[in-house]
Amino acid sequence: MTRSNVRIAPSILSADFARLSDEIARVERAGADLLHIDVMDGHFVPNLTVGPPIVEALRKVTKLPLDVHLMITNPDAFIPEFASAGADYLTVHVETCPHLHRTVQSIKERGIKAGVTLNPATPLDAIEEILRDVDLLLVMSVNPGFGGQHFIASVLDKIARARQLIDRTRSRAALEVDGGVKVENAAQIIRAGADILVSGSAIFSSPDYGATIKAMRHAAQAPRKALRNSAVAARR
Repeated sequence: MTRSNVRIAPSILSADFARLSDEIARVERAGADLLHIDVMDGHFVPNLTVGPPIVEALRKVTKLPLDVHLMITNPDAFIPEFASAGADYLTVHVETCPHLHRTVQSIKERGIKAGVTLNPATPLDAIEEILRDVDLLLVMSVNPGFGGQHFIASVLDKIARARQLIDRTRSRAALEVDGGVKVENAAQIIRAGADILVSGSAIFSSPDYGATIKAMRHAAQAPRKALRNSAVAARR
């Protein structure tokens, strides 16, 4: 099955926070489709990052959709603040939400797109009952908490099974992959079924953000072209 063009979401976790506004302007000019913002509480994950004030500040300097990933123990308590700050997507971890349907509805009631996230070791069946209610499924390809980690290769099979589950349930959820994503593995990840690639250090550590995003997008087109060619051959 072919899908719409892959979207690239630079993760600001790897940006230079001393000049964050300039960094956002650079990736926007470079062709980013949305901004991925990792919110960490130092409890659910071993790191502490940004809160609603940073999201609010970013909303003022960019028109890109803000993809806010809540890596926090009690996301329900902060949904109103992040919604008011200007998030376009709020994504929560199934591992922290004992009443996941209620959490998702709380997000959607505020006019925000709702997403759910799975850590690498969390099985897909944890989200099967909620999948038709969400706009985004985020599969982590590293254990969350820090940028610059290496992609866990075994997650490719999980991405492929997630794609099958989304298609089988006719969910509208976009399939996003985050962790160790770079030009060299973009084609594999897209071939497995991803719609959105989150990439931090691969973009922000490169000398030319535009060239990196373009190369990543070009690499991602290879499996799509192969799928189209296979479909044409099958009809002959």
